[in-house]
Amino acid sequence: MTPVEPQTLQDDLQVGLHVQNMQLGWNGRILVDGLAFNAAPRAWTCLLGESGVGKSTLLRTIANLISPLPATRIEGSDGVSVEGRIAYMAQQDLLLPWLTTIDNVALGARLRGERPDLVKARILLERTGIVDRAEARPGEMSGGERQRVALARTLMEERPIVLMDEPFSALDAITRTQLQDLAFELLQARTVLMVTHDPFEALRLGQNIHIIRAGANGNHRPITPPGRPLRDPTDPSLRETYHAIMSALSHRTGPTA
Repeated sequence: MTPVEPQTLQDDLQVGLHVQNMQLGWNGRILVDGLAFNAAPRAWTCLLGESGVGKSTLLRTIANLISPLPATRIEGSDGVSVEGRIAYMAQQDLLLPWLTTIDNVALGARLRGERPDLVKARILLERTGIVDRAEARPGEMSGGERQRVALARTLMEERPIVLMDEPFSALDAITRTQLQDLAFELLQARTVLMVTHDPFEALRLGQNIHIIRAGANGNHRPITPPGRPLRDPTDPSLRETYHAIMSALSHRTGPTA
């Protein structure tokens, strides 16, 4: 969750995200150079790529948790800085173990020195289906419950752009599908950029899918699955798109066997 100044969501509902000339590295080594992509307003854009290519670093840079290199441009589709317009949901729920559920949801306001809106926090807990656990602490909850709390905390920030770093990957298959459905429903008004390692998750949720590759100009032409999310990734009509994703991930240009 990014500690930024509050901003009214209604002012920015149509804002997308533009990234240009992004450079990603680790321990002084440049892994990806010249990365560029767009995330469409009020849609889910998914990022896939091999492990270690810098997908999490990319999100953290966009969220201003890591300083970008001078040549990098990160801005809204309106040409305005995204500062103050981003919420960040990590793979780990990052709940503070000594706080109750409702206090964890309202944590952003406390970090900014504001009075938390506990009525709003409780409403969001109702929407995420976990209001009966409002006074529980993280150690008393399941992984799925904790991720529901993290989702409610993300919604509490009311930012038009939401960055998600593999938020469902640690969950079992049934809980993962339930949380995907819930997040998609609750974030329909937002511009969502989600890193995932799962091609089926990208097929299910993504309006556009970008493949990040190591090297110069490390982005692949965006892949657009047919139909509307939430798709059934086993639908035969998605077979060609799945093969395109797997070919791009494996750096092949020909048909996938």
